Amino acid sequence: MTNKPAPHPGDKPGRFGPFGGRFAAETLMPALLELEKAYTVAMADPAFMAEYKRLLADYAGRPSLFYHAERLSQALGTQVYLKREDLNHTGAHKINNVLGQVLLARRMGKKRLIAETGAGQHGVATATAAALFGLECTVFMGAEDMERQALNVYRMELLGASVHKVTSGTATLKDATSEAMREWTRRADDTYYVIGSVMGPHPYPTIVRDFQRVIGDEIRAQSLAALGRLPTALIACVGGGSNAMGTFYPFIDDTEVRLIGAEAAGEGIDTPRHAATMAYGKPGVFHGMHSLFLQDDKGQIAPVYSISAGLDYPGIGPEHAWLQLSGRAEYAAVTDREAVDAFAWLSRMEGIIPAIESSHAIALLRKMAGEFGPEEVVVVTLSGRGDKDVAAIQAYQQDHGLLMTDNREE
Repeated sequence: MTNKPAPHPGDKPGRFGPFGGRFAAETLMPALLELEKAYTVAMADPAFMAEYKRLLADYAGRPSLFYHAERLSQALGTQVYLKREDLNHTGAHKINNVLGQVLLARRMGKKRLIAETGAGQHGVATATAAALFGLECTVFMGAEDMERQALNVYRMELLGASVHKVTSGTATLKDATSEAMREWTRRADDTYYVIGSVMGPHPYPTIVRDFQRVIGDEIRAQSLAALGRLPTALIACVGGGSNAMGTFYPFIDDTEVRLIGAEAAGEGIDTPRHAATMAYGKPGVFHGMHSLFLQDDKGQIAPVYSISAGLDYPGIGPEHAWLQLSGRAEYAAVTDREAVDAFAWLSRMEGIIPAIESSHAIALLRKMAGEFGPEEVVVVTLSGRGDKDVAAIQAYQQDHGLLMTDNREE
């Protein structure tokens, strides 16, 4: 991992073209400025970076595998590699960012951590780091998500975190984020807010991106070592967008590499029940940032839906909005049904059960396979493992007559 970011021409700190910025209550501005200063100093401190890299290696288990999926490659007619973030400690990419932010919190003298979570993986990672460093931890999670991700709720509680049920609004990730921000405003003096994606007021989109770029940095090194060249394309799922931004960022200047994000189409983008921000989002300000958001005809944040609790968010990180606007990255929507089919397909083809979020990226790979030749290389970031989703996917398959029973024995 390097400390030097790839610059965006013309950007100011915290701005990505017209997007980004810091839109927050006056009472929260001192905490954001304190955070920005602490982060800038920490990233220039060799001791801080050495400790962060040590934890990535010795605790999180990095580098994660760069796996040639031979059966997928044969089936799709192109060379498919999986970046195995599902093998990280806690089962997803979230630990990369959390370890960096919790080290920063400790450096700032904060004794209490708060976090928002949707699918629960960020909450689990934050609870894990809190246990590691002996810090108090509260995770805000929507009531709807607590029900469909009950396993991760128990994991957080087992690790010593308090899980705060959020019942307002749609009781999903959006509302958990709002509640966490309100709590941080109330207790910014002793509390550090560990944001889980590349969203929120500056400097959070930059902080999360920089702690997640280890994914793309490793892909670059592993691709060059294994293949002697860079991939043809990178594909990653996008909710707020942290695993995708971590994958894409080190390749932004490599214009021969396609950057492709898979967002949640839910029951279809021709229905009201989707979370396809890049397809239908409009510029606006929410959760402290100027970005693209799904809005109603009055400009209010619209309710969204996805089978994936981790992609069930009405906006996108501002740097993703800029990547689409500039034409550097492309984004496509994947339905619940396509993601569920990909969940089962990867499980059977490679013996790897992916998170339903990651399954959106696998589904998009299947849809786009004809665009890549037999010698081209497509890398899919497998952002997490699917243990947490098995019960929900089984219920979906039962409800839709898709349950796989052909391999059962009497």
